[in-house]
Amino acid sequence: MNRRVVVTGVGLVCACGIGTEEVWKNLLAARSGIGTIAAFDASDFDCRIAGEVRGFDPLLWIEKKEIKKMGRFIQLAIAASDFAMKMSGLKVTPEIADDTGVYIASGIGGFDVIEREHKKLLQGGPGKISPFFIPASIVNLASGFVSIRYGARGPNSATATACSASAHAVGDAFKIIQRGDAVAMIAGGAEAAITPMGVGGFAALKALSTRNDEPARASRPFDAERDGFVVGEGAGVLILESLEYAQRRGAPILAEVAGYGMSADASHITQPAENGDGAYRVMLRTLKDANIAPDAVGYVNAHGTSTPIGDAIETIAIRRVFGNSPARVPVSSTKSMTGHLLGGAGGLEAGISVLALRDQIVPPTINYENPDPECDWDYVPNQARRAEVNYALSNSFGFGGTNAALAFKRWKEY
Repeated sequence: MNRRVVVTGVGLVCACGIGTEEVWKNLLAARSGIGTIAAFDASDFDCRIAGEVRGFDPLLWIEKKEIKKMGRFIQLAIAASDFAMKMSGLKVTPEIADDTGVYIASGIGGFDVIEREHKKLLQGGPGKISPFFIPASIVNLASGFVSIRYGARGPNSATATACSASAHAVGDAFKIIQRGDAVAMIAGGAEAAITPMGVGGFAALKALSTRNDEPARASRPFDAERDGFVVGEGAGVLILESLEYAQRRGAPILAEVAGYGMSADASHITQPAENGDGAYRVMLRTLKDANIAPDAVGYVNAHGTSTPIGDAIETIAIRRVFGNSPARVPVSSTKSMTGHLLGGAGGLEAGISVLALRDQIVPPTINYENPDPECDWDYVPNQARRAEVNYALSNSFGFGGTNAALAFKRWKEY
C-alpha cells in the first residue's frame, strides 16, 4: 500500500521577500517584486528588468569561507531549505538520516559562476580558474550542499528539466516517500540566472518583456497586452514526510500531497503544443494519480508566464480539463509578482499552493487589466480572494516540451 505524504514545511525566497511568511504576505497584498536590474549593467539590453532577490545576505546562512564554493542558486537553496526546516521542526537524527533525502532542482545552475570563471580564463589563462568552479556551478550541488548541511544520507538527486525542474523534484520526492524509500525529503528548486548571458539569451529568443519603463507592470499573465516573461530568481523548498512519521513526531501538517503527473509535448523545443495537449494530459494524469475529478479542484496555480502564446495555450488546456465555465475553478499566476524563476518556479509555486490551502486564500494575478478573448477565465484579477479550496493544482511547463503538475489536498484533522 502506498504511504500518504504530507507537507510540514515551506521555505520561500524570491523577489517578493526573503522568508516564507514575508513572501506570502506580499503576494496576498498584490505587491510586485520586479524592478530594474541591479546585478549588472543592463543598459545595452533589450530587457532591463527582472525579479531580483534584493538584500540577500548569504552570510546569514553560510560561513564566509564556504560562500566562494557556491553559486548564487545554491546559496538561495540553502536559505529556502533553512526556512522550510525551521517551519517543519524536522531534525535529521541518526535514526532517520538514512531515510531522509534531498531533491533540489535547477534548470540552469550556476550561470553566474560560469560567466565569472570564463572571464578569468580569457583574461588570465586556465591557471586563474577557481578550483571550486565545477562544484559551485553544477545543478546537483544544491542538493549536495543541503544534504551535507543536515546530514541527510537518504536519496539524493536533482532534475534539470528546464522550467518544470523543481515541480519534477517535488513530485519525484513525493513518489520516493510514497513507495517507502524515505520517510522525509527536502525537495524543491532554485535558480539565479539574472546574469548577462541569462537575460541576453532569453532576450535573443524574444521571450522577455521589454516594458522597461514600468517594471512592476511588466509581468501580466493572461492580459491582452502581455509581451513576454520577466526573469526571476529565488528558491522554493518543501519538507515532505510520510504521514505516519509526521504524526509520530507531532509535526505541523500544512497540506497533503495528493498527486503528481508528467508528460511531454513531443512538439517543439520552445513552444507548447498548439492545442495544449501536453498541458492537458499532465493535468489529467495528476488528477488520476490523486484519484479526484476535475470538479474537486478549487484552485490552479498556473504556469502563466506572461508570454502571448504560452498563456493562451495553457488556457485552452485548462478549458479542456475543467469545462467551458470560467467560474468552475479560479486560476492565478503568481509570476505576475515574482517573475519567472525558471527551474525554481515549480518549487516556489508548489509552496504557494500549499499556503493557499493552509489559509484558504487564493493569491491574485496582478496587472490583469485588459481581457484577452483567447484567455477567458477567472484569473483572480489584481486582488487575493478568500475561497474554500480542498485541492490545489500547480502547473509547470518547460522547454523541450516537458510538463509537470502537482496536486495538493487541504489538511483537516478528522
